[in-house]
Amino acid sequence: MEAPSTAEDIRLVNEKYHDVAADSYDAKWGIDFGEPGQQQVLMKLRKVLGRRLDEGFGDALEIGSGTGYFSLCMLQAGVIERATCTDISPGMVETLRGNAQRLGLDVETAVTGAEDLPFEDASFDLVMGHAVLHHLPDLERAFGEFFRVLRPGGTVVFAGEPSRYGDRLAQIPKRGAGFAAPAWRWLMRARPAGAAGNGHGGSQGHHEDHALEQFVDIHAFAPGDLADVARRAGFADVNVRGEELTANWFGWTNRVLEATAEPEDVPWRWRQYAYRGYLAFQKLDDKLLEGRLPAAIFYNLLIAAHKPGA
Repeated sequence: MEAPSTAEDIRLVNEKYHDVAADSYDAKWGIDFGEPGQQQVLMKLRKVLGRRLDEGFGDALEIGSGTGYFSLCMLQAGVIERATCTDISPGMVETLRGNAQRLGLDVETAVTGAEDLPFEDASFDLVMGHAVLHHLPDLERAFGEFFRVLRPGGTVVFAGEPSRYGDRLAQIPKRGAGFAAPAWRWLMRARPAGAAGNGHGGSQGHHEDHALEQFVDIHAFAPGDLADVARRAGFADVNVRGEELTANWFGWTNRVLEATAEPEDVPWRWRQYAYRGYLAFQKLDDKLLEGRLPAAIFYNLLIAAHKPGA
């Protein structure tokens, strides 16, 4: 398959990829809507919003909601009062509705891209998203829409966006894990992925997911460039911060190793080690590295700003 060459092609590939991925997305990325998941979301937001997060928000709009990770966790935590969730993928929106129903939450949903939002001017107090900006073909237009639908004094915040240099650094542990994978599988007594005719290698949906995945991430950001996009849209008090350095290296090493094995062969003790280790490195990054080292070297960027006028 050739790489998409136009903005419309990029949107179509993103829609198709996320439709295919929707049913297994939460399991693939370990998304948790319980207390641990809520604490993760609040921790990320507090890094760029500070005490503003404690005040809460009334009407929130999530861009690229996926299965609802940010919105549903924030609703349960009481940080937002009402949520409108959007995504370009009908499959993701359907999965999100199921998650909301299971959790007993009421949300409004819309299948739409970020560059042409179907909402009136000044409709929301918060526009937010997680790991979505790097999918958008036209960032300038999208940020213009975020500004338009926000009320004066409203806040925009996005987390989980890849940094250009941090992404390059992350290739080192990824490549190392790839070389070490055969020895790791031997130690774990795990079969290679696809050996059982199911799991990672046994469904048409997975193969299509894998084939499209290389085309859906179209941006990696320098912190200053991302801040400039927000400022050109009219936002003020733009704050860009990096997060996760050692936690990212540790997490990607384990994820690459696990992806080479049949999922059911990966021992429960290994998964506990990987999860607890990630949390430990995340704390190390938060306490010792973030805010002290340049944002550009971290794997993820967070951005927050507000719309003047209130």
